[in-house]
Amino acid sequence: MLDQCGRTIDYLRLSVTDLCNYRCQYCMPADGVVKRPHTEILTLEELVEISEACIACGVKKIRLTGGEPLVRRGIVDLCRQLRQLPGLEELCITTNGALLPQLAQPLRDAGVDRLNISMDTLRPDRFASITRLGSLETVQRGIEAAQKAGFDRLKFDAVLIGGFNDDEIGDFLELTRTHPWEIRFIELMAMGPCAAWDKSCFISADTVLERYSALQQIESQGVARRYRLPGAAGTIGLISPVSHEFCSQCSRIRVTADGKLKGCLHAREEISLRGLHGQALQDAICQGILQKPKKHHLAERPSDTPRNMNEIGG
Repeated sequence: MLDQCGRTIDYLRLSVTDLCNYRCQYCMPADGVVKRPHTEILTLEELVEISEACIACGVKKIRLTGGEPLVRRGIVDLCRQLRQLPGLEELCITTNGALLPQLAQPLRDAGVDRLNISMDTLRPDRFASITRLGSLETVQRGIEAAQKAGFDRLKFDAVLIGGFNDDEIGDFLELTRTHPWEIRFIELMAMGPCAAWDKSCFISADTVLERYSALQQIESQGVARRYRLPGAAGTIGLISPVSHEFCSQCSRIRVTADGKLKGCLHAREEISLRGLHGQALQDAICQGILQKPKKHHLAERPSDTPRNMNEIGG
């Protein structure tokens, strides 16, 4: 389906929970979030029904997000049901990796096609600091489990933070020399807890290119500008929502764990999908697509959304 700007909308980011087993500093408050009653969160049946309606409206790819999607009870069964929906071409998950040691194989068996693993640093002390609760060693075991399960072309998402991990860019690049992975550097966005951080924390993804001129540009993929070190097995992706806003290429809609459709991560406007079925549900999704804003305004001001990232889906 086309939105009012002529963009083809075929990608759903579906949040299955706003809970997480981490407390990443740029994403969540230090003491976490208040756990909502189960009645406020979409059931597995509602998640499948909404996904099916989105597919009827033209969605071909679904990415499950959170919070941390793997803490959602029934996540493997949900993946199995989604994979069986006619018209769905790709089912992906973005995860922090902490539960992959036990869930990688079941997720693969359920039909998940690809994994993105969020990993902002390769240093255990920094990892513990930025996540507040996480262990890098656990994530490394999760990576091993994912590879063993057949997720060979993993993608790793690193939020680029000035003064925190920008001195590790070279270490991340080195991972691509021998692994067929894609390391994706994502610009920190002024939303939620980090909106008031010092400006020095917000650096352009072009910093990667400025420091490593040997990177060779290859074909883009989605909103990621992609590069490769000469002879490397893997690739580098730069996702630049602030310095190189890519709104004109955006093909996604989002549904929050409490059933609100958002046309843009940074938009305040939401459409409630709960309680809708059949044609009424499809009509509401089409309305949300048609109301998708032309662009965000991160270059001028912080995000307009009143939600933290964990409440929307990364």
